[in-house]
Amino acid sequence: MASLRPSLALVPKVVGRRQFSLSSRMRMKDNWDQEALPGSNVPFNTNSKWGLATTLILYISSAVAVPFFAMRWQLLKKRAG
Repeated sequence: MASLRPSLALVPKVVGRRQFSLSSRMRMKDNWDQEALPGSNVPFNTNSKWGLATTLILYISSAVAVPFFAMRWQLLKKRAG
């Protein structure tokens, strides 16, 4: 055991602990100025006012219309069969 002491002095005291602060700094370094901009995390363009209005109207109206089309399809299927 005495022969291992000099080599154990080279081993850090905390073995196996990952330093997350370094990896988070590296991630933040990439595009930290782009993350806080409004509209940077949505899958469509928010720079055009009319394009944004059209996209949102189509998205919301399709979400509202799907249950009505499903009900109509079921009623027509029931009537035909």
